Amino acid sequence: MSAPKFDPAAHQASTLCLPPGNWATVLDCLCEHFQAIDRAQWLSRMARDRVLDAEGVPIGPGHAYKQGLRIHYFREVPNERPIAAQEQVLHVDEHLVVADKPHFLPVTPTGEYVEHTLLRRLIRRLDNPHLVPLHRIDRHTAGLVLFSANPQTRSAYQQLFPTRQIEKRYEAIAPALPQLQFPLVHQSRLEHGEPFFRMREAPGQRNSETRIEVAEKGEHLWRYVLNPVTGKTHQLRVHMTALGASICNDPFYPQLIDTEVDDYARPLKLLARSLQFQDPLDGRVRSFETRLSLAF
Repeated sequence: MSAPKFDPAAHQASTLCLPPGNWATVLDCLCEHFQAIDRAQWLSRMARDRVLDAEGVPIGPGHAYKQGLRIHYFREVPNERPIAAQEQVLHVDEHLVVADKPHFLPVTPTGEYVEHTLLRRLIRRLDNPHLVPLHRIDRHTAGLVLFSANPQTRSAYQQLFPTRQIEKRYEAIAPALPQLQFPLVHQSRLEHGEPFFRMREAPGQRNSETRIEVAEKGEHLWRYVLNPVTGKTHQLRVHMTALGASICNDPFYPQLIDTEVDDYARPLKLLARSLQFQDPLDGRVRSFETRLSLAF
């Protein structure tokens, strides 16, 4: 029986197909391709088996360069800034893990965060290197995240999202909109704006849809229930801004607030409240609810 194929996603590894060049070794290629990472750091990664070939076999400093060679490597961030907020594990079984993500914690390694991410924390906590998130929520958003725990059944659960077979409900605190009639449906075309990580509404065919209800009315702020029919980046945040009620404490919308330090006293008032779907393996209805809450 042949060995299982190396799955970079399951191991949280990045992948690179070596570009054309005249390097003698893979190490030489990596040093020139990633100029922000010095040679000593690549040597350290290789010594710790953090650079692998396509089959998952460690690559050493003398490994010969070959154009198109597929390699996998593990990102590392020196002096990574810790995130004090802690996740909560709500459910674990053979196939799925459900966790409550706190505000400011990324779901997966990105930018300046690698070890301080929900994925890496859960892998260590549950001792399961096969965990893969089935969807994402923003770093600034709190609430439910669903993970696949078993590579053998992962594809069945992954299909729930693009086929819209999973109901997601969010909660947000935002300014009152007494001039509008609720519930309402907001549709628009979302595209990448400036800077690249912000989204904007643009003319053209609509590619995003959110259903919005009011759950509670305060004097100046309301509690909204948001049902995203589609799953575009920052969709709920942009749609609420378009209606004239940007979600409280949003650092990106309507204006970008340039700050390097997270303000834990002012988190984005957006919460992934619940998930419900028919289990593709046995047909039963699965429903999960966050234990977190948003205060006015």
